[in-house]
Amino acid sequence: MVGTIPVAQRRGDVRARGRRERRRLIQTGLALAGLSLLTGCGLLPPPAPNSPKTPRVGFLAPTPDDNPLFIRGLADRGYVEGRDIDIEYRYAGETVDQFLPRAAELVDLPVDLIVTTGTPAATAAKRSTTAIPIVMVQVADPVGSGLIASLARPGGNITGTINFGPILSGKRLELLNEVIPGLARVAIIWSPDNPATRTHVDETRRATQALGIGLQSLEVRGADDLSGAFEAAGREHAQAAIIPRNGFSNANRTVLIELAARSHLPAIFVGRDFAAEGGLMAFGAQQAEMYTRLAAAVERILKGARPADLPVEQPTMFELVVNLKTAQALGLTMPQSVLTQATEVIQ
Repeated sequence: MVGTIPVAQRRGDVRARGRRERRRLIQTGLALAGLSLLTGCGLLPPPAPNSPKTPRVGFLAPTPDDNPLFIRGLADRGYVEGRDIDIEYRYAGETVDQFLPRAAELVDLPVDLIVTTGTPAATAAKRSTTAIPIVMVQVADPVGSGLIASLARPGGNITGTINFGPILSGKRLELLNEVIPGLARVAIIWSPDNPATRTHVDETRRATQALGIGLQSLEVRGADDLSGAFEAAGREHAQAAIIPRNGFSNANRTVLIELAARSHLPAIFVGRDFAAEGGLMAFGAQQAEMYTRLAAAVERILKGARPADLPVEQPTMFELVVNLKTAQALGLTMPQSVLTQATEVIQ
């Protein structure tokens, strides 16, 4: 029949196509096996992951008090904890020796970056690593503490923000002088375990000398020493107290506020939270702004910037919080000159 292919020829064509298909399958399998061997030996890069690695940040602080400010600062820049960033929290007491084991834990994890609160935490982190970037906050004098070379060129693996705490000591004394007519003697209650707090004492002493006011320096090394310190202030006829901010005062905030009220001793603190919880006044750099700047530095470093190239920032916003309820309980009339300076008045 015209156009019909013989049966024998058709069977030969089928066998030939089968042989060609088997050869292709064998060649493909060999190629895939070879690629797998090369990848396993490190001769070829492994396949790219489907999503970028979530950065892991260590947070080293005396207490959890500032956690919300840090988380809020990151969220304002689009980093949501547990989704865009993982945070490892570690807390210690007040001394560098107490922070060193916690800093070592963060280094061993490892983390991509360490955030530190306060001078002892920053010092412990610096001693623990020269490779992992460190961003510090709540540090009064990072140059004097040996953490960085200068504010403009920090060098090494540390940058961050300073809090101006000691420099504002004179302003706190001026505020007390306005509130308490005839102020002649002030007590400063402080923990020597934090070396940066000594700067507060030195600046306060200079300010009292300039104003002709006597200063009583009362060192406390533990919560059990606080009652005795306030009693000593009363015996020496102190008319007011200054409480520097550090890990110790943060951890004992409630006790300090209660003892000041019980001793009928007007006290000025550094952080807003002290006045919000019952202290008479608080004056210092705005905490929210410092953590906003901190979060910006964290983001820049996670995106590739070097800490050595990021100048240490200084606060530009300050807050004076006045608690009128506490003033009334102490029998004080808050002068208008102080109220007009206040950024927040608690009724």
